[in-house]
Order: sequence, then C-alpha cells, then structure tokens
Amino acid sequence: MAHTWTVATMDYDVTQGDNSNVVTCVHWRCSKTDGDHSGSSYGTVGLEPPGESFVEWDDITEATAIGWAKAALGDEQVAAIEAAIDAQIAEQANPTSGTGVSW
Repeated sequence: MAHTWTVATMDYDVTQGDNSNVVTCVHWRCSKTDGDHSGSSYGTVGLEPPGESFVEWDDITEATAIGWAKAALGDEQVAAIEAAIDAQIAEQANPTSGTGVSW
C-alpha cells in the first residue's frame, strides 16, 4: 500500500501584492495502512511567495497543495516522513517494547 498525502487546511494572506488569498502554509498529513496496522504523520510547511506561478484560490486543488508541500519539504524530507510511517507500522506488527502491569 502506498502512502497517502492529504491537506488538512492552508494558511493564506488575504492580499499579497496584487494577488488575493495567497497560500503561505500547508498543513499536511501522510498516512499508510498495511493490514491491521497503520501509521501517520502530521505537519506544516511554509511556502515561498508564488511570484509568477500564482494560482487563484478557486483553482487550487488538493493535489496542487500536496505538490507544493512536498516541494517545500524536499525529496529527502518526504522520504524520511514516509520511512518513519513505515517504521511505525513495522513496530506495530513486531513490537520491541510494551507497557502494562503484570496482574
């Protein structure tokens, strides 16, 4: 199963230069389920001003925002997030520690 990236919300400036509703931050979630086990990570990433690549608010799709978030994080950080989720799932499948009481 692949990792699933979603956007919880986005922060934006109401006006920035001549543009309206300019996204400045993406709040993302990455999750994965493997059988009965699952893992996830949540975070935020700030975006650089869009310059000439500005996209109107009504034209922004979740896929676009995910692309912005991943680009801002960078390939190395995206891979690290996905690896950490895989590690969560592996720990659930084969625990190396536990908590509880003996009675």
